[in-house]
Amino acid sequence: MSLNRRDFLLFMGSAIATTACQATVSTKPGTTPTNVATPFNPKLVGVGFQPIQGPIPLETSGFPIADQIVNLARYEVKDDLILPEGYSYQVIGSWGDRIGNSRFGYNNDYLSFVETAPNEGFLTINFEYISGSAWIQNYAKVIGKTLPIAPIEKALKTSKDGIDAFSLPADNPLRQQIQTVCKEALIDQGLGVISVKRKADGTWERTNSKNDRRITGISGLDDGNYLACTGPAKQVFLKKSGQGYLDKIGDKIIGTFGNCAGGTTPWGTVLSAEENIQSQVPEAVYADGTSFPPKAMTVSIGSEEVSGQGNVFGLAGNKYGWIVELDPANPKDYGTKHTWLGRYRHEAVGVRVVEGKPIAFYSGCDRRGGHIYKFVSRDNATKPTDKANSKLLQDGMLYAAKFNADGTGKWIALKSDTVINPDLPSEHVGGMIPLPQRPEGGFAAIKDDQKIAEYKQKYKTLGDLYQGDKTEKQGAILIDAHYAANAVGATCTARPEDTEIAPDGSLYIAFTSGSPSKTDGSPDRRIFKGPKGETPYEYGFITHLVEDQNAPDALTFKWSMLALGGESTGFSNPDNLMIDAQQNVWVVCDMASDKTNKPPRSEKELAPNLPDQRGLFGNNNMWCIPTKGDHAGKAHLFAIGPMESELTGPIMSGDGRSLFLSVQHPGETNGTRQNMNFDTRSFELQGAEGKTWSQLRQVPIGSNFPDLKPNAPTKPSVVVITRKDGKGIAG
Repeated sequence: MSLNRRDFLLFMGSAIATTACQATVSTKPGTTPTNVATPFNPKLVGVGFQPIQGPIPLETSGFPIADQIVNLARYEVKDDLILPEGYSYQVIGSWGDRIGNSRFGYNNDYLSFVETAPNEGFLTINFEYISGSAWIQNYAKVIGKTLPIAPIEKALKTSKDGIDAFSLPADNPLRQQIQTVCKEALIDQGLGVISVKRKADGTWERTNSKNDRRITGISGLDDGNYLACTGPAKQVFLKKSGQGYLDKIGDKIIGTFGNCAGGTTPWGTVLSAEENIQSQVPEAVYADGTSFPPKAMTVSIGSEEVSGQGNVFGLAGNKYGWIVELDPANPKDYGTKHTWLGRYRHEAVGVRVVEGKPIAFYSGCDRRGGHIYKFVSRDNATKPTDKANSKLLQDGMLYAAKFNADGTGKWIALKSDTVINPDLPSEHVGGMIPLPQRPEGGFAAIKDDQKIAEYKQKYKTLGDLYQGDKTEKQGAILIDAHYAANAVGATCTARPEDTEIAPDGSLYIAFTSGSPSKTDGSPDRRIFKGPKGETPYEYGFITHLVEDQNAPDALTFKWSMLALGGESTGFSNPDNLMIDAQQNVWVVCDMASDKTNKPPRSEKELAPNLPDQRGLFGNNNMWCIPTKGDHAGKAHLFAIGPMESELTGPIMSGDGRSLFLSVQHPGETNGTRQNMNFDTRSFELQGAEGKTWSQLRQVPIGSNFPDLKPNAPTKPSVVVITRKDGKGIAG
């Protein structure tokens, strides 16, 4: 697919710039503000559906901006999945539903649909993490049993650094209580495979085949269904002794968790990306690739997450943070972690297979200052649909991307003889770069440019930073891929969240946020900046990368910054991308749950680029961007998610008539909506020619999705969207 830069930028300029003010007006439950926005009846524009109206006026709504402003003076946010006229959704599965001998997990993310016959196939679902408050609040109602939360919370009050349950005696009541909670939380993560079929009336049903199964965060612990592994890190796992912690089960791996985005191979396997594992196990490793001990990540319970779930089970941190390959058609397959693909906070996998060429797998590390990576297989692919291609993932090379300010770039191999050449901290938005720390292990936060010169003098190549024989050293580099990539000068980026291959072989990358972190790092200020060169730039970027000679194994590339999120675009924080058969680009957004529909707290926060400005954009949403025709490059609002949710993992059926979509963490901040409670909040927005206008926005407090009944528990769910006329989603 070829995406014209001018057209894409036209899309990015199609919305009205906005700002906000601080006022929030409480409204009693059961009351409704008058003059709520009236329905629009504009002409169909740009795509095969009538775009829906969000809280911000858009030219692509097909209605005069001035009239939109009048109608939007009162705007009601809905706790539901809002779709265009003529579309409907059906819930395929929700947290707690039965899958095989287990249950539908929590916070469903990436979806893969592998068709086995017309109108049927395997839907594979990632279950990413636990939203602390909402999960605890609704667990008993949904799962039907209680959790011993109270004694753990009591113990945590006297232990500000969390609880090292692993060091407690096996018969200690507190350890047993923690084990119960952490086991249930890990069961609610991982992967699920369900069989689905489309009926004659166009709706979908589960067929509950023998292939339906769960791979959880504790698979293998009690049932023997361990995950397998390949590649150099396997030799590190097999070590009998080392600098750090060994779990004593060799190359067997207990479970998978933090499963965020992913990809599907042409040969019908699913790739699941383990992302934020640092919240559950120690991420840091020693020079030989062995893990920091379990006590380095203690158990804690917070409003956002239950952390340290791997501690009580003594999970080795170096076994998490990988890409898991799963064949949904093989009921005995519980997943394989291919370590040549690298260990970091994976977000998505772009798969490129060209017959007679090495295969290329692209992925990003979703942290502030994370990198873009490419794995190139040693051997060539034969037929793209041949399942033997999985063996190509067992040997090759992992590269990290170096973006130059002139629009060129190169791939840097993560191997022993690669020269140490970190960027300067001053070149980063946050003024810091984390580098491998020796002999202590882990990383050191370098803030002084002079320290970089000293580091390069002390360590000449990656081989100087890691230990072991040839294979073990390569394994240690892959285990510590993020910090190794920092050491060789790979570009620190703005939270890469998706890597999507276009039909022409080029790569589109969604970078979600350009803000810095005090511990993780920050993006390169020369690359990731706002429309006026400002840094930090919170609202995100979309980048287009083309390999030289369009070769999957090329070591150089060209790139361009095609789009920026922000107040002038109508949306913020682009996340997952999808390209359909008509070459439309679909974008879902990932604004923090506690920022949605939240006005700034003070006049000072009216300054640009602050995360709190995200409240202007309403709930997280989904957009369709045509790439050809008269409306190429213009964004059309297709869906708005329920309260405090994130829409993730969009995937089409082969005929384009069904769109599977995850509704993740509804009610994440406020939990279950009680008694239909809502607030009315005041926003002041900036319209054309700098004129301001006011909006009263009715905002539900919490969520009752998907049941939508008063006080119903909120549950992450997977839905399928169809058109009532049976045509394709995009017309």
